Amino acid sequence: MIRLAIQAKGRLNEESVALLAEAGVAIEESKRKLLTQSNDFPLEVLYLRDDDIPQAVAMGVADVGIVGLNEVEEKGFDVDIAHKLGFGKCRISLAVPKSEEYNGLSYFNGKRIATSYPVILSKFFKENNINAEIHEIAGSVEIAPSVGMADAIFDIVSSGGTLVTNGLREVEKVMFSEAVLIANKNLNEEKQQLLSQLLFRFESVERSKGMKYVLMNLPHAKIEEAIAILPGMKSPTILPLAQEGWSSIHVVINERELWGKIEALKAIGAEDILVLSLEKMIL
Repeated sequence: MIRLAIQAKGRLNEESVALLAEAGVAIEESKRKLLTQSNDFPLEVLYLRDDDIPQAVAMGVADVGIVGLNEVEEKGFDVDIAHKLGFGKCRISLAVPKSEEYNGLSYFNGKRIATSYPVILSKFFKENNINAEIHEIAGSVEIAPSVGMADAIFDIVSSGGTLVTNGLREVEKVMFSEAVLIANKNLNEEKQQLLSQLLFRFESVERSKGMKYVLMNLPHAKIEEAIAILPGMKSPTILPLAQEGWSSIHVVINERELWGKIEALKAIGAEDILVLSLEKMIL
C-alpha cells in the first residue's frame, strides 16, 4: 500500500482526482474523510492543505503527494520531485499599482512587498541585489497596496484578472509552477515499485493528450506518399483490404497537425478517413 497526499479542495484537488481516475485509480470522494482508499490499486489518499503536503511527504506521513512546485520550493522540505504533471500551471509574479512608473527591479529597493511566498521572494531579491521589506500575508495579498499595507505584491498569477480588479499590473515573472508528484526519499522497495506503476499509468495518460487515432483507406500506389506525410510513433500500420489494390492505414497524429495531414492525404486519394479519440498510449 502507498499513501498519496492531495489537496483537500480546489482546482488542484479536482485535477488530481481526474488524473487518478484516468489512470484507473478510482477513489471515493468525500468532504468529510481525511483518508480514503482505492479499490482498484493499492493506494490510499490523504486529503491535506496544499502547503502541508511537502512536510507530510518529507516526514513519511504520506509516501507521495501531488502539489504545486511553488509550495515545494517555498517550504524547502527534502523530497524528490518524481514527475511534473503538466496541470495547475501558474506563475508567481511581482505586481505594482497601475499608477506607478516601473523601470526595472531597482524599483523595489526600499519598498514593502506583501506575499505568501517570502522564501522564494527573498531568494530572488538576494540574487538580484534588491533590498526590500518582505511582509508575509496568509491571504488576500492583492489588496495590500490599496489599504496601505504594502507598496507592491508577490503572488500567484493565472489569468491576471485579479490583479486588474485590484488596480495592479504584473511587472516581473519570477517563477513558473505546475503540479508535481513528489516522493519521500526513503521509500522501501515495495513502495518504490508501486510508485513506478503509478508513474507508468500517469505517463500513459499524458502521452495520449492531444493525440488522435486515424484510420483511412488508400490505393497501394499511394502508400509511399502517405508514409512521407504520416510518420507515426515508428511508422504507420498498413493492412491490405479485401478490395484489390487498396490498403488500410492506421496512425497516431498530434491534434495540432491533424487537419493539415488529412487534407494532404485526401489530395493523394485517401478515402473513408476515421478520426478516433485516444485514451491511453502505452509504449
